[in-house]
Amino acid sequence: MTTSRLEAFSDGVLAIIITIMVLEFKVPEQTNVYSLLSLSPIFTSYLLSFIYIAIYWSNHHHLFQITKKVDGKVLWANLHLLFWLSLIPFATAWLGQHYEDKLPVITYGTVLLLCAVAYFILHVTIIKLHGKELRLDRLSNIHKKGKVSIVCYLIGLGFTFVHTYIALGFYAAVAILWIIPDKKIEESV
Repeated sequence: MTTSRLEAFSDGVLAIIITIMVLEFKVPEQTNVYSLLSLSPIFTSYLLSFIYIAIYWSNHHHLFQITKKVDGKVLWANLHLLFWLSLIPFATAWLGQHYEDKLPVITYGTVLLLCAVAYFILHVTIIKLHGKELRLDRLSNIHKKGKVSIVCYLIGLGFTFVHTYIALGFYAAVAILWIIPDKKIEESV
């Protein structure tokens, strides 16, 4: 089967995820600058999560531009990814309210880690389905970045016990790693 329905469904889910995240913003009761500044941790966690959703959407789009067919395994691998992505609004809201507490930072990092693992599984599942039809050299950088991301999330989770800001720095570093899509995939589309 073709990829069009999978892509449309995934786009819809990601749009809903972003909508849910923005609905977590509560309007301040006061009308002064301090009331806005008090929302900065919530806005910062939203911004980081929005960037993550945008990265997943962009890379998912590029990945499915070179994917010629899907089967049941690819569909389930994609749903697995969407499941973990759907938990980002919860983790984002909790992080925004308690960014200095270990458990919300660990929860956020764990959700990001499991999203990365799920994307890696989707990636491998697509490669297995296509065999030699899909030139692996076009996906090698994604494969490497996926492994590096998983390691960074694990390191970040460990650093949560030292200081939550260090862990959040590792999570942000992974986002920076992924912001620019892989040129090999862009050129092959």
